[in-house]
Amino acid sequence: MSLANKHWQIAPPIPENLVQQFSEFGLDPLMAQLLYNRGVASPQEAKEFFEGESEGNPFDLPEMNEAVTRLRHAIRKGEPIVVYGDYDADGVTATALLTDVLGSLGARVDAYIPHRVDEGYGLHIEALEELSGHGCELLITVDCGIRSIPEAEWAHDHGLDLIITDHHSVGETLPPGIARIDPKRPGSRYPFADLSGVGVAYKLAQALLRTHQQVPIVTDAHPVREEDLLDLVVLGTVADLAPLVGENRILVKKGLGAINRTQRPGLRELLASSGLQGPVSASHIGYVLGPRLNAAGRLDTAMDSYRLLATRSVEEARALASKLEGCNRERQQQTAEAVEMARALALQDGDLAPLIFVATPGIIGGIAGLVASKLTEEFYRPSVVIGEESKHGISRGSARSIPELNITAMLDQCSHLLVRHGGHAAAAGFEVENCLLDTLREQLAQMAEEQLRGRNLVPTLQVDAEVPLEHMTWKTLGDLQRLEPHGYSNRAPIFVSRRVQVRDSRIVGEKHLKLTLSDGKAAWDAIAFRQAERASGLSRYVDIAFSVEVNSWNGQDRLQLNVKDMHSSVS
Repeated sequence: MSLANKHWQIAPPIPENLVQQFSEFGLDPLMAQLLYNRGVASPQEAKEFFEGESEGNPFDLPEMNEAVTRLRHAIRKGEPIVVYGDYDADGVTATALLTDVLGSLGARVDAYIPHRVDEGYGLHIEALEELSGHGCELLITVDCGIRSIPEAEWAHDHGLDLIITDHHSVGETLPPGIARIDPKRPGSRYPFADLSGVGVAYKLAQALLRTHQQVPIVTDAHPVREEDLLDLVVLGTVADLAPLVGENRILVKKGLGAINRTQRPGLRELLASSGLQGPVSASHIGYVLGPRLNAAGRLDTAMDSYRLLATRSVEEARALASKLEGCNRERQQQTAEAVEMARALALQDGDLAPLIFVATPGIIGGIAGLVASKLTEEFYRPSVVIGEESKHGISRGSARSIPELNITAMLDQCSHLLVRHGGHAAAAGFEVENCLLDTLREQLAQMAEEQLRGRNLVPTLQVDAEVPLEHMTWKTLGDLQRLEPHGYSNRAPIFVSRRVQVRDSRIVGEKHLKLTLSDGKAAWDAIAFRQAERASGLSRYVDIAFSVEVNSWNGQDRLQLNVKDMHSSVS
């Protein structure tokens, strides 16, 4: 689908009385509009947005007291503890964070992360049997477990104490355990429900460290400092696409400072091997660091990513960072090939259905989510991608959705067909018996047809304001930078300018379009990524949707327009 088919939805104008209130707070009308678009509706809320709201009290999370009490008992008695994580960047960083904290408090602690292909997401009874057989008496989950009822019941019946920390949607029934810490639990007193998995692990770490400060468990322990954990928190939070609002925004702002001065050998070597120079931004985490941490779990074992973050050895860190770099290159190649295969399958019957459903042995489970994301991005349809596997007659799938449809709620309605499932409104994972694939396809397709009937399934570009190009100055850029860090739910501002003259255009890097644009008074450099196909039919005057950024080249900084979409201007 061409970008030209995008619908531009320009935000409604801010009420005049709020413009005046923001003006008295020292903000011009454009900044007032941008804040209003992000749900900030008063000078006091603006102050909190810029200066940071207060973090929540970790003991307001459900059953935090029970978790801290049980962990302190285990540390005091020298009981073996295992932190059981997930294989994505959120789960890996959460696992590294909790093993770091517990070890610094004197605990006997180890880590376990299931293999994506051999085991799949979440708790597994076989893994619990193995860990219990090796002496584990207390197991803590991170980024998983809140829907693992049969596995939690097995642990309870076999004397394995379980503490669950998770951030995924809660099912109708809670699993048994010592503590089930999830900010999404009904009745939770915690003021922010959208913490990432590593964010929840960090709150448990805070509770442990603050309790230890008041009543030490092991007097010769050298506990880590809360602020030294924030490099892991920002890494997992941004990589997991957690909304960068509320407490997540606070943690990410603090975490970006921490990651730029990190002393972890693994993180320092990861930065070096990925070629990042200058301050690490949220965008760098999302597009450079996160994919490398995820690559290990997609193609091999996420324990390599965990070891990278946990090691104190520079030599081991360098070797692991190099291995992840290779994994990421292979992941990119396999993903590109799988996307082409899935795309062909999605289009083989002609017109696209409201829901894309691709099941084929040609796609490995580790990249199914990436393929689903690409299909949803291109065709603006919810996409389900399943890499059919023969092991035990069960396949694993990933789903990605559009704002109009909650994919996890749909899977909830198909739970009788699934071995397990979980996720968010926009993304989910599941396991299904191969013999039920056709039935699952039919039921999901029927629900999508009913929920999306009559809707124009065209991607929408959310635009903050219509602004003349002459307003795009260094001062404006400085104001815009106050809105950072950008990410999910706090995107970089996008503007529209009408009837902009195209003075020059050329293709760069085969896929991109380099432009010189003018409003008749001055000229701006512009780049339109992945829009090279527009070059042949480009009008002299265009309407553009864009963000503004700095382009650094040969030691010089210049303002640059990043063109997201463009239409021919109507005379």
